[in-house]
Amino acid sequence: MASIRRDPPTPRPSPESPESPESPESPGSPESGSPLVIVGAGGHGRETLDLVEAINALTQTFDVVGFVGSSGDTELLSRRRLRLLGDIDQLSRIEADYALGIGMPGPRRRVHDQLRALGRQAVRLVHPLASVGADNRLGDGVILAAGARVTTNVTLGCHTHLNLNAVVSHDCEIGDFVTLSPGAIVNGDVQIEDDVFLGTGAIVTPQLRIGRGAVVGAGAVVLSDVPPGATAKGVPARW
Repeated sequence: MASIRRDPPTPRPSPESPESPESPESPGSPESGSPLVIVGAGGHGRETLDLVEAINALTQTFDVVGFVGSSGDTELLSRRRLRLLGDIDQLSRIEADYALGIGMPGPRRRVHDQLRALGRQAVRLVHPLASVGADNRLGDGVILAAGARVTTNVTLGCHTHLNLNAVVSHDCEIGDFVTLSPGAIVNGDVQIEDDVFLGTGAIVTPQLRIGRGAVVGAGAVVLSDVPPGATAKGVPARW
């Protein structure tokens, strides 16, 4: 029986070999992404960092320079290998875009007003595990966390935040500086004015209007229009 000649296997290049693929650029290098500062160094700011890191895991898009804000837990920030750079005025000295990692609508608007004169650009952040359908309009600074859902013909105003698993259904108009807490659901053809806060698990039923600055409590079910500035809570929601 004739023997079969087998060529020896080609050796793989070692990690130190010049033929090895180059390692990804380290943070801070010019090719690592656009410089980004997260404004707000509390829990929501660190969750914003989670979102940025998830985006970077797919494509290196941002180079996070650090956090700015009036306060922050330096130990928690150092565990993320970042630091508090100082108060918001520090952004005037840093050539970077920014994301507002501030959970409440009122403070988020006030900080935006402070930053407007600096000429910095607010980035949109959409987690890879969020979904955005067709024919939607997302304003500057919009943040969509993991599991957030935006269906079709939806407008999200500037610096509106959809937290984990929040949903906005078809034909909704959501104003500026609106917060949807985790699990909040806005059904179809709803209008939500500026500076509204929806608590965890709140539900807004179809074809309603939520007035400017209103608060809808956690777990509330809204069955009728909510006037501006009202606090709605309960099932059905009352104010």
